[in-house]
Amino acid sequence: MARLILHRVLAVVPMLFLVTVFTFLLVHLIPGDAAEYMAGDEATVQDVARIREELGLDDPLVGQYLEWVSNVALGDFGTSMLSSQDVAEMVTSRLPVTLSLAVGGVIVALVIGVTTGVAGAVRPGSLLDRAATVFASLGLAVPNFWFALVLVYVFALTLTWFPATGYTPLTESPIGWLASIALPCIALGTSASASISRQTRSALIDVLGKEYVRTARAAGVSRRVVVGKYGLKNAAIPVITVLGFQLSGLFAGALIVEQVFALPGLGSLAVSAVRTRDIPMIQGIVLYITVVVIFVNLAIDVAYGLLNPKVRSE
Repeated sequence: MARLILHRVLAVVPMLFLVTVFTFLLVHLIPGDAAEYMAGDEATVQDVARIREELGLDDPLVGQYLEWVSNVALGDFGTSMLSSQDVAEMVTSRLPVTLSLAVGGVIVALVIGVTTGVAGAVRPGSLLDRAATVFASLGLAVPNFWFALVLVYVFALTLTWFPATGYTPLTESPIGWLASIALPCIALGTSASASISRQTRSALIDVLGKEYVRTARAAGVSRRVVVGKYGLKNAAIPVITVLGFQLSGLFAGALIVEQVFALPGLGSLAVSAVRTRDIPMIQGIVLYITVVVIFVNLAIDVAYGLLNPKVRSE
């Protein structure tokens, strides 16, 4: 197991290098000149040249990258062009909101997806199985931001069970925090649960048809033990694979859902940075989210080894 973890960690190193390269090149891929935008419409040529020198945009590209990545390694992501605040501090202050939505969305997706998938796999072809299939199809077809608007209208504006907008920090009020992220997490997790439900059903039906499962049933082992002990554990690997793909989508979806619920997460910060061409802020947000996704996928790879001995031996 230690060899597996070491191998996966070493594989992350070149990936992180590529992430820093592509994140740095965002400056040169965005149309227009950042120095001209910062200088304003009435700026002179001398003003633009001075700002370009301050930003280091006239230096060789390799030199710019080495200076930038060395600062990033020390935790210095630069200063926001819009607010003149430290990028790392601003992103770190907003990151808990987005992480709360992503983690909550994963929990909702697993609870709904695994439950409906198991229900359909245990009784394939039944009314419950057909209902789960219809739910999965709707979940894949309905955009999460549209579903978020429906949740706001029903549970926030009509029933007034949850707040329509705003965010309460966990340290301030755990109940208020849970109420403020409940609807966004449901909106995020429901769409992701559709894929998990279909994958759980397919994988579990395949496992329950194996010879060792039929032998356990013939020996008098209860259905609950067969499904829980033998079925779900062996069907978990393809489900975890789907979950890994869904995590990236959950982060992207969280940025959009934050706009619907007016949450102070990375979504509003990213939209503001793109509109104002705040390049250091854009780089910081992209790098933070990408690194989080990489390490989450690393954790999923390690989970493969815990569930499948063949992965550990390889």
